[in-house]
Amino acid sequence: MITLRRSNERGHAEHGWLQTYHTFSFADYYDPQWMGFRTLRVINDDVVAPHMGFGMHPHRDMEIITYILSGQLAHKDSMGNGRVITPGEFQYMSAGDGVLHSEQNPGSDPVHLLQIWIVPDEKGVKPAYAEKSMKGAPEGALHLITSKSGRNGSMAIHQDADLWLAKLNAEQSVTHPLAAGRNAWLHVAEGDITLNGQPMTGGDAAAISGESALQIAGRGESQVLLFDLN
Repeated sequence: MITLRRSNERGHAEHGWLQTYHTFSFADYYDPQWMGFRTLRVINDDVVAPHMGFGMHPHRDMEIITYILSGQLAHKDSMGNGRVITPGEFQYMSAGDGVLHSEQNPGSDPVHLLQIWIVPDEKGVKPAYAEKSMKGAPEGALHLITSKSGRNGSMAIHQDADLWLAKLNAEQSVTHPLAAGRNAWLHVAEGDITLNGQPMTGGDAAAISGESALQIAGRGESQVLLFDLN
């Protein structure tokens, strides 16, 4: 079964310096039908104005993944990490038993990012940080970004949640087998695709259960995030 979550159905907030769309209930946006999917709790689609951002603030017991689509984001945290993340780069922070961090746009152009929260399978772990660059990654293939074990060069996280990235053009497609008992969430980061023949566009998403395989075909330059979840 595939249940579509269209871009224009998401929660939206305009704060002047921040334009944000919430796939799931977050902050002042609440929809009891969309509290998350399996262990996936947040997908926020944010555009932050130049020289603006989120000051130092706390997190705990959450796996936080950020992906930059355009612009740049300066990250600092209480673990001592400081880094400017640019398009094609993923950043992972396990908040564990408590961490502080800030996120600022240091550039002269807006930064467009996706921030993802996944509920961990264990509370109170030691905070951790990692990065993975997908700059120059081949189009037309699924690339593993996170996994429980850190297999195949992916970032190891505290949850049985595989996150895959695919970059596609109009002539390319990828297929992902879904094992029995597994579920998936697909988020179209940019562009236009079809999922098992159903057209989707940037910001659209789909909850997937009971399917044996997913075929994702590009309808132009596009990026998709695919979560394979327990």
